[in-house]
Amino acid sequence: MNTILHFMKRNYKILIVLVSLSAVFWSFKAFQLLPNSNSASEKDKVLLELLAFVIERGHYDPIAIDDSFSKGLYQDYLLGLDPSKRFFLASDIASFAQYETLLDDQILNKDLTFFDISYEVLVKRMEESKAYYRDFLANPIDFNLKETINTDYEQLPYASNKDELKKRWNQQVKLSVLSTLADKVNIQETGESLEQDIEDSETLGQNKETKIDPKKSLEELEIETRENALKSLNEYFDFIQDLDRNDWFGIYVNAIASRFDPHTNYMAPDDKERFDVSMSGRFEGIGAKLQKKNDYTEITELISGGPAWRGKELEPGDLILKVAQGNEEPLDVVGMRLDNIVKKIKGPKGTEVRLTVKKVDGTIKVIAMIRDVVETEETYAKSSVVEKNGKKYGI
Repeated sequence: MNTILHFMKRNYKILIVLVSLSAVFWSFKAFQLLPNSNSASEKDKVLLELLAFVIERGHYDPIAIDDSFSKGLYQDYLLGLDPSKRFFLASDIASFAQYETLLDDQILNKDLTFFDISYEVLVKRMEESKAYYRDFLANPIDFNLKETINTDYEQLPYASNKDELKKRWNQQVKLSVLSTLADKVNIQETGESLEQDIEDSETLGQNKETKIDPKKSLEELEIETRENALKSLNEYFDFIQDLDRNDWFGIYVNAIASRFDPHTNYMAPDDKERFDVSMSGRFEGIGAKLQKKNDYTEITELISGGPAWRGKELEPGDLILKVAQGNEEPLDVVGMRLDNIVKKIKGPKGTEVRLTVKKVDGTIKVIAMIRDVVETEETYAKSSVVEKNGKKYGI
């Protein structure tokens, strides 16, 4: 009995922390279930409260949320938003500077002012940046100009105005295009050497069916490279446009978490679900891998053994236009964020989902499937115990 009391006296503080932490976490989960809990701002405040509790009282080696913490968070967060300094202007950073030592107070007071301001400015600057690269890539690039570019982004100052930022964008895009163009030229020159080898071998009666692509001019390669660069940047900004406030708030929360422990990361519910699937190799759905293609969602692969694979009606290249749950009205998903479409297609085993798809041949078809457990073996985290020579080995 004395031993038990001694243990309890020694550990009552830990027990209190664990119970309190559970209560705070439950209040966060319960808050999500409340009918009027659809305010992202209010949910974010509860999450900040939970983080502050863990940092100061729930961690084995807690640190103080003070001005020093605030300065580090400020730097990490801005670096996470704009690592190559191609969105924010120096004037934006100057307006943010007043918050450098205030973030600790804002966290403790569940104040989202700095996050809201930085988020609004970032979205605005990203939208402006689209015009920079599109204008630059609309015309042939002059590679005869002697220019220099500083790629040490950590030491690079923020652009002082939009003209300077536009020039920075132009130089970064130009460098990328030049690098790719040089690779294409080298590959083509190597191909010429290969072509000569093939011609020599054909003289000896070998490789009769080998074909070599016709040589392209430098102008043709430049156009091709610019078009590919434009496509890549458009796809990047399409991805950026799909990110919502929760995604950017996740960066802010992760900056907070990493300040007190570099091995701690915050996972939003969607990220946690994806992580669980990647570790277990199991989920409930139709067993199809998807990707965005402009405003459409394309089937890229069918997972062997899944409902879509067994049904033999869906095929890679099909575009999903609408999704319906059982006998409900179909929902138009063109232009919808990919994560949201995935959520609507996934569902409990045994339930029905109906997809309206545009087939590869251009026809429109409604395909009904019953969801099932899908196993993606290549992502399994598996274990086993092997006995050999009287010893056990864990694998």
